[in-house]
Amino acid sequence: MTAIKLIAGLGNPGSEYRGTRHNAGADFVEELARRHGVTLQSESRFHGQTGRVTLSGHDLRLLIPGTFMNRSGKAVAAMAGFFKIPPESILIAYDELDIPAGQARFKQGGGLGGHNGLRDILPALGNNADFHRLRIGIGHPGHASRVTGYVLGAPSPADRERIDACIDEAIAALPLLLDGDATKAMTRLHSFNAA
Repeated sequence: MTAIKLIAGLGNPGSEYRGTRHNAGADFVEELARRHGVTLQSESRFHGQTGRVTLSGHDLRLLIPGTFMNRSGKAVAAMAGFFKIPPESILIAYDELDIPAGQARFKQGGGLGGHNGLRDILPALGNNADFHRLRIGIGHPGHASRVTGYVLGAPSPADRERIDACIDEAIAALPLLLDGDATKAMTRLHSFNAA
């Protein structure tokens, strides 16, 4: 497994989107930075907020795109290109409708799952880009017509607790993934259920 060098957390910019389901990936990177005393700084050349952290001996770049979700590829590709980070050394954290709130999953590669952030990142990195993913469950509203309002809305207090618990568990499992033990990282995270 190629070492992870960049972790990008997806979301939408602006106070009106803070704390929404769609910003779960950005929440993950914010919390990771906070725990390690890293202040994320706005960097125009990377179209977002960036930082750097050493975790379990691994030097990591952190990124929260300042673009809207459907333009996430602009920020991720700019940072990856500047630091010559290949797609397989990138971890993208994002919200996942197909996983209940209270659960999260690591995976590498795969389809787009209808996610607008991934839809923009994939061609920006190359259509065969095999990046790592942290899928943070937010649950599904039950019907496709309700998805937009649902993902752009705030979760219930109970679901907020579940999502935050998953972020905590993903941060705890992350060193295993960084050390190259994807199986152990997946086993730990996939067995966790805050529901």
